[in-house]
Amino acid sequence: MTLNKSQAIPWHQAETAPKYGDEQTLALIERCLNGDDTAYAALYNTYAAMIYRLNYSLLQHQEDAEEVLQDSFEYAFRKLDSFNPNKASFKTWIYRIAISRCRNKRRRKWLPTFSLTQLIHQDDDITDANAATPDEIAALNAKQKRVWAALNELTPKLRETAVLRYYEGLTYVEIGSILDIPAKTAESRMRLAHSTLRDLLADEESAI
Repeated sequence: MTLNKSQAIPWHQAETAPKYGDEQTLALIERCLNGDDTAYAALYNTYAAMIYRLNYSLLQHQEDAEEVLQDSFEYAFRKLDSFNPNKASFKTWIYRIAISRCRNKRRRKWLPTFSLTQLIHQDDDITDANAATPDEIAALNAKQKRVWAALNELTPKLRETAVLRYYEGLTYVEIGSILDIPAKTAESRMRLAHSTLRDLLADEESAI
């Protein structure tokens, strides 16, 4: 995607360095805005793996995660001139875009919530077209499958918070920035998510 080389770079107008300056990322963005197509590939390669991991954690379906990955970067590249490193880091910005698209994906189609028994006993017949593929299921051990299933029992807000904390290792300040909530709210959601997951997994253990 090539943009107009004469396009102004907003943060260059400021007298001080960007608040969320990451020199390498900002240099790539500047090259993108100046029409360097190779910079788009470099920017994508820097962040694609973490965004795919986030998408898969929230959607638990390979093709959906890949679709949201491409959609997120297509939108980000189209709107790259609106990115402002004085308001957020690029990492936070692309996380917000991806989470928004994951939410849209979940609204548009039914994503099944399998019972723990279905996920643990692979002999069960899972016929839904949106189910995880056999390879995806086989890649998880029994304990991981129980955790995945328990995550699906959480509300979307708690699931997003838990994924960002457990799987992405983000701080509450970062989570709050991505979800547009106070850090204290992110911390409260995480406590509730952790408590709920613990209860769900305890109930499942006692039922086996």
